Amino acid sequence: MATIRIPTPLRPYTGNNPQVSVAGHTVGAALSNLTEQHPELRPHLFEGDELRSFVNIYLNQEDVRYLEGAETEINENDTLMIIPSIAGGSRNVRTARPKR
Repeated sequence: MATIRIPTPLRPYTGNNPQVSVAGHTVGAALSNLTEQHPELRPHLFEGDELRSFVNIYLNQEDVRYLEGAETEINENDTLMIIPSIAGGSRNVRTARPKR
């Protein structure tokens, strides 16, 4: 079975597991199996049947968007990583210029 690494913010939806073993021969099937095992995770990853735009999936260090997306084939020893996009940042109050 392949393994999916779960980022810290999503672990409460997987029983605080940092990784989950999944069945499936494609990225899409593995993600489907993940959300079957942990249904409360689904709305954080999917909007309808589509992966949310801010959720990135990596297969052994490669972004699956640049492979074959959900149809990318996986093997038993592969590791998938869910990487949520993070936006924003902080502003240093002492060096920030006031808006005019």
